[in-house]
Amino acid sequence: MFAVGTLLAQVGAAQVAVVVGANSAATALTTEQAAGLFLGKSEQLPGVGVALLLDQPESAPVRETFYTKVTGKSAAQVKAAWSRLMFSGKATPPKEIANSAAVKKLVASNPNTVGYIEKSAVDSSVKVLLSVD
Repeated sequence: MFAVGTLLAQVGAAQVAVVVGANSAATALTTEQAAGLFLGKSEQLPGVGVALLLDQPESAPVRETFYTKVTGKSAAQVKAAWSRLMFSGKATPPKEIANSAAVKKLVASNPNTVGYIEKSAVDSSVKVLLSVD
């Protein structure tokens, strides 16, 4: 029981940033827009067009924090939703990338790419569209 409470406290304490490359035309995202993108309800990044989405590994604490705070769903619920969308052919899930450093490198090199990283990993190579505390 203590371990579960500790894990939830850690998930709740993490800060997450939804990022694009520093040179991207995108300027901001609302929580609703980010949820729409990462739940397959929209593929349009405002100011840019069709977005390529990057996800973190299932084992990454930042993933659970992101989905819980942005979509109101657990990462497991989001995975199940994507399974249904893929089966119906309606959408393609975000590409899973190894870690925040790799996500940051990819978004920095492609203006249509959106990902999320720990807020502490933000630097001048990326632009924060949404900060989730």
